[in-house]
Parts: sequence; C-alpha cells; structure tokens
Amino acid sequence: MRKFTFSLMLGLFLAISVSAQNKIEFREFTLDNGLHVIMHQDNSTPIVAVSVLYHVGSKNERPDRTGFAHFFEHLLFEGTENIPRGEYMNKIQAIGGTLNAFTSNDITYYYEIVPSNQLETALYMESERMLHPKIDQVGVDTQREVIKEEKRQSYDNRPYGTILLETMKRSYSKHPYMWPVIGSMEHLDAAQLQEFMDFHKSYYVPNNATLTIAGDIDYEQAEKWARAYFEEIPKGPSDFYRPNITEPKKTAEIRDIVYDNIQIPAIIQAYNLPPKTHSDSYAMSMLSTYLTGGNSSLMTKELVDRQQKALGVAAIPLDLEDGGIFLMYGIANMGVEPKDLESEMDVLLKRVQQEGISERDFQKLQNIIENNLVSKNSSMAGIAQNLSQAKVFYGDTNYINQELGYYRKVTREDLQRVANEYLNLDGRVVLYYLPKSAQASE
Repeated sequence: MRKFTFSLMLGLFLAISVSAQNKIEFREFTLDNGLHVIMHQDNSTPIVAVSVLYHVGSKNERPDRTGFAHFFEHLLFEGTENIPRGEYMNKIQAIGGTLNAFTSNDITYYYEIVPSNQLETALYMESERMLHPKIDQVGVDTQREVIKEEKRQSYDNRPYGTILLETMKRSYSKHPYMWPVIGSMEHLDAAQLQEFMDFHKSYYVPNNATLTIAGDIDYEQAEKWARAYFEEIPKGPSDFYRPNITEPKKTAEIRDIVYDNIQIPAIIQAYNLPPKTHSDSYAMSMLSTYLTGGNSSLMTKELVDRQQKALGVAAIPLDLEDGGIFLMYGIANMGVEPKDLESEMDVLLKRVQQEGISERDFQKLQNIIENNLVSKNSSMAGIAQNLSQAKVFYGDTNYINQELGYYRKVTREDLQRVANEYLNLDGRVVLYYLPKSAQASE
C-alpha cells in the first residue's frame, strides 16, 4: 500500500512538473514602426533562435504575377547594401550558426539558430535584410534560374511531386490558394524589376512582421539590441492586401487523372476545410491522426497490413488561414486497381461517419496528440516559430500555451460530426495518379 501510494504521488509530481515545464514563458512589445517582438528565455543550452515572420504568402499575389512571395524567400538571401552578394549565409555559418526560410500560402518565414553569444550578429543580419535588401537585376536574374531548378527537382522530375499542385488547383475555384506557392515560371520571367521592388515595399516591412528571439538570452539585453537594430526601419503601408474571398462549397465531385513518371498508381482525395482558426480544426487534425497517423492508425492497419491493398496511406490537414484542405492519399499495392483501393478508403471513411471511434481509440488518440504538441515545442526553433504563428494567426501569443486545452475539449462525438460535415464524398476532389505508360495504352 505504501509503495503504491508513493508511486502514485511520484506520478502526480512528474505530471505536474511536465505540465509546468511545457508552459512557454515570454515577453513581448511592439516598436513604434509596428514591428512586434516576442522573446522567450531558456538558459539551459547556449543557443538562440532568431526569426522574422512576414505575413505575406502566395495568396497575396496577383493572378498574373504568382510566385513573388516564394521568390523573395530566395532573393532576400542575396545580400544587402552592407553585406556583399553571396555572403549572407556565409556570415551566419562562420559564427557556427544555421539558417533557412520557407514560404507558405499565408506567410514567409526566415530564421537563424546561432550560439547565444552571437545573438547581436543574428539581429543585425535580420535588420539588414529588412532595412537594406539588395533588389537588383542581377539578383532577380540569378534567383529566376534557381527557382526554375527547384521546380524541376521538387515537382517536375519527382515522382508524385505535383500532387499538392494538381490538388489545390482543383480544390479552389475562386480563392488564390488555387495557384502553387512556387508560382508560375512564365509570370516570373515576364515580371520587371520594378514589379518585384513594389511587391517588396508592400509587404516586407516592420508593421507586417514579427521578430522572435528564443533561447539563452537576457531579456533586457535582447530588447536593447532589438530596439537598436530595428527601430530605425521605416514603417510600411498602413494596410495590406489580403484576399477577402470565401471559397464556394462544393456540391459535386471533381474527378480527374494525372499521368506521372511513376510505376505505381496512387489515389488522392481532398476535402475543403474551414479557416485555420475555426474550432473544428482541432477535431479534423485528430481525425487525420486517427485515420493515417502511424502504424496503428485505422487505414494503415486495414489497407496496408490486413488487406494489403496499399503500400502506404497518409492524411494531411492543410490548415490555411482562409480555409485549407484535408488531403488523403494511398499508394496502391502491386496488382491492385486504383478503383479498388479508393473503394476501400471510402468504406473506412463511411464507417467513421456512421459509427465514430471507440473510447479506447479515442484515449489513445488523445495521448498521441499531447505527445505531438510537446514535441512541437521541444526545440528553440520550434518555440520561436510557434510563438510567432500564435501571434499572427490567432492574435494572441499565449495561444502557444492554450492549444492543448482546445484539443482536450474535442470529444468522440466531435470527431464523428466533423467526419460527416467536411468529408463529403459528393463534394470532394479525387485524382488518380497513373503511370505515363497507362496513358499511351489508352
């Protein structure tokens, strides 16, 4: 009895400790030019992550000039008025740091991870990128070719590489999410230097940006440097173009075939989702994990292990600011007809819609989700990104500490409800990815 009580008390203590450790403490302030600054202190490791999130993505582009946001992800590594061309990355790497960036439909995100005694250098570098970017014809011409090569490697010559592109352009008929983040090579070739400069002036400004500093810092010193390097940067426009477009609800299935340089067919299904901040997004995220998240998920056990109709299955809830897609795909096993795999995928979807999930599976699902959320904030880079996205998308930096609570509110009934509400078999996109040899034989 005594041993049991001690174990129970120890378990409670550890649970409370983990809960306390998972709370992300931070300080924040906004400069006069509109730049929002978030700081998180963690002195356990002598590293610091510095990031700048610009609230601009492919959805902010014109239909005849797509790819600009992704283009600037590359172009702003070219150098600045004070950093020679090609030296931006070298300077960070020379101090033992790493750096990268990404562009989505909604944001452009730059970050460095450096030794904490090099924080001032990282802040200087990001302020240079914001204040003195080098946007000239040489840089534009160079990055055009870089992006063309990226498109060839990541999309054109990669098996199944165009799944997201082909799915998105059929999932949206009105919203600019219809075009790919990488954009059109023809649009980039046609654009003049002044067009790139105008796009930059419209979005890459302090009042459309969030600076995050996370790691081994002193709050007062970090704030002092942030103000010193960023306060002088002029404020940008008073407002920013953000499409106010609601994608119409689909009432009929869109079905198509894509012939690709592949050997094994694949089935893609896509269902439109509500905006990122909608309360149903948590249930849809959990549903995707239940359906295909790992070896013990419903579709993996049924279609890969038991029936052996698929080599692999996956579901991705692409939660976007104005409403994303729930993308699910299966790669058919050798000798399995695509229509047979699709039929079995639909059977499992209908089972969830009609029967829901068991209490045991639901408890297991909750544990997986909690572990995923803890892992998401297990690094300084992850914390920096999640702090900035909490502020930009949810308007509250403390959302980073509230997200788990929203997941815990989801019930089994919610999972069954969203399965019926959003996974509408009559209002979806279905693509068959088939080998090019199949096209030749038709």
